[in-house]
Amino acid sequence: MYTVSTNNSSYKIEKENDTWKLNGENISIDQIQISETNYHIIKDNKTYDVDVIKFNKEDKTALIKVDGTKYELKIADKFDELLRIWGMDNLAAKKKVNIKAPMPGLVLNILVEDGTVVLKGDALIVLEAMKMENILKSPTDGTVKRFR
Repeated sequence: MYTVSTNNSSYKIEKENDTWKLNGENISIDQIQISETNYHIIKDNKTYDVDVIKFNKEDKTALIKVDGTKYELKIADKFDELLRIWGMDNLAAKKKVNIKAPMPGLVLNILVEDGTVVLKGDALIVLEAMKMENILKSPTDGTVKRFR
């Protein structure tokens, strides 16, 4: 099942085999793909010309044009709904991350300064523990606020 939101409206869409459901009710849809981004759809004996103008797979958003009218869509599947229920839907939101050494050791080198913009995986600190050097890396994109 997918939840498709546009403007202030939200729709639940399901497809099982050849049966479509819109908000729990069976609907009759025939579609023909004209090109990679153009579809001809017949719903309840009415025809629609649908063009997919832009589709962002990562954000699950789309900009479509139906019979000349543009719509911005936000698409969510069952996994997105589970993440929302568990409170994990905003993992990309701005948050504080404290980085802690995995074991006691001696700091050999601090590779960044306060205010440095870092990307996920950038080296931050060189730590010596048990006669081995370990590099602590950034777990996310962000800005170094301060060292303690």
